[in-house]
Amino acid sequence: MDKPIDNFWSLNLQQLKERLVKNGFDVHMADSSEHAKEITLNEILPEMQPKSLSWGGSVTLADTGLYHHLRDCGEYEVIDTWDKSKTNEEKYEMRRQALLVDCFLTGTNAVTEEGHLVNLDMFGNRTGAITFGPKNVIIYLTRNKLVPDLNRAMERIKEYVAPVNTMRLDMKTPCVKTGYCMDCDSPQRICNVWTVTEKSFPKGRIKIVLINEDGGF
Repeated sequence: MDKPIDNFWSLNLQQLKERLVKNGFDVHMADSSEHAKEITLNEILPEMQPKSLSWGGSVTLADTGLYHHLRDCGEYEVIDTWDKSKTNEEKYEMRRQALLVDCFLTGTNAVTEEGHLVNLDMFGNRTGAITFGPKNVIIYLTRNKLVPDLNRAMERIKEYVAPVNTMRLDMKTPCVKTGYCMDCDSPQRICNVWTVTEKSFPKGRIKIVLINEDGGF
């Protein structure tokens, strides 16, 4: 058999898709990050027809190449919360405005085998948008985010995702030096807001693109 690992994950992701659909999510399957981009541009967005877009912090989303395309294509009103030329105060206000867009794009820190999304945020803008505000949400989910249950999801996020993200963002937190969570009181602590999304409400509001490759953190 060619590509046995991809085949293994294809079977597992198909089972995950069935559980996610049962939970009210609209689910698409992608073979790669590039394929996820094609599905978004050729299927999801044309059907959705949003006028305004924004996004939350996500390496998985960045890996698709959608950020630069959507920012520069001129087809949408874009609230670019990733714009490094903005001051912290300006970016904070943009995060607030992004909660009212037609479509919000982001990733998820983990997904359980039961099809529940688990996330941990610094500001709460990403978790807030997933929960309520934007008319539609698109979440990009790579296979390495799948865990057995809620406890393992939270362990994965605190033990791996959060420390790696603080390193990526050059934060001044203890985990940057230790490599593991210290449950710190740092002003730059990124572990502030937990959410568990068991179902999409209304049904289909959250669209998930399952990507059959490892990606993000």
